[in-house]
Amino acid sequence: MIKRRSVLVSTAGVLLAVPFAANAQDWKAKYPEIVVAIVPAENAGGVVDRYGPFVKYLEKELGTKVTLRVANDYTAVIEGQKNRQIHVGFYGPGSYARAYAVSGGNTVAFGTTQNQDGSIGYYSVVYVKADSPYKSLDDLKGKKLGLVDVESTSGYKAPVFFMNREGKAPDKFFSVAQVTGSHENAVLAMTQGTVDAATNWWNSDTDSNLTRMLNKGMLKKADGSPMKYEDFRIVWKSPLLAGSPFAYLNDMPDDLKKAIASAFYNAHKKDKAAFDKLSDGKDLAFVPVGHKDYLEFIELNKYLEELRRKKG
Repeated sequence: MIKRRSVLVSTAGVLLAVPFAANAQDWKAKYPEIVVAIVPAENAGGVVDRYGPFVKYLEKELGTKVTLRVANDYTAVIEGQKNRQIHVGFYGPGSYARAYAVSGGNTVAFGTTQNQDGSIGYYSVVYVKADSPYKSLDDLKGKKLGLVDVESTSGYKAPVFFMNREGKAPDKFFSVAQVTGSHENAVLAMTQGTVDAATNWWNSDTDSNLTRMLNKGMLKKADGSPMKYEDFRIVWKSPLLAGSPFAYLNDMPDDLKKAIASAFYNAHKKDKAAFDKLSDGKDLAFVPVGHKDYLEFIELNKYLEELRRKKG
């Protein structure tokens, strides 16, 4: 196999070495392994089970080793891409904006998922138990709120941002607004009575972190019987948020970035089973996005940073 591609051209009797355009496979020598990192929307075992078939699909499409890394938190993915130890990361829109800034623009969004109804995006919601007296956010004044990781868009950034705009700053409106660490932990804290309400992500009544937890039998009543979706109530919902993006390192070879993007965009056709497992069959396909689709979240992050400075 010829690795160095050039041709000898005669010009006035002088032989010149002229390189051909880079071969689409040249990147494999420099990138024998592609690391894909996922933020912890659910426990590590659930992430591995959900993404395992998709990683195998990516290996087949790219023709190289693909390693799945389940991060402990959002910051781990952000730092991993900054240090170029992670080639493809999965983010919420707010954590993506942070990753873009921290990496000096080298972490760039390329794809997100399209919902079954054709829409792109999702919501931040606040859940309470249906047998509680809370019917609206106003009813929760002075109560305990469970938030997710500080880099979670639906679990922290969006509710803090929008509630502040509504005059209900979480650190003042609630008696406690505590970070629980993950989307699942927030729901568990609510069902166990540690908090009265919990933030989370929501696409529809049949597609949310809550429905996934219910489908896995993770939520039980006091008598041990399984809880149902009707056992919960949404008392607050954000405006539509941009779709959670996958982002790659922009300084990777163009051929590699194109191959990665193509594999994602065609996954629903080339390996429907692997693609469907990512969302329990709730998404239609991966669709292209770019950094421009997340500019408002750069401003959202700046707003939250200013809030933190004022408190400090």
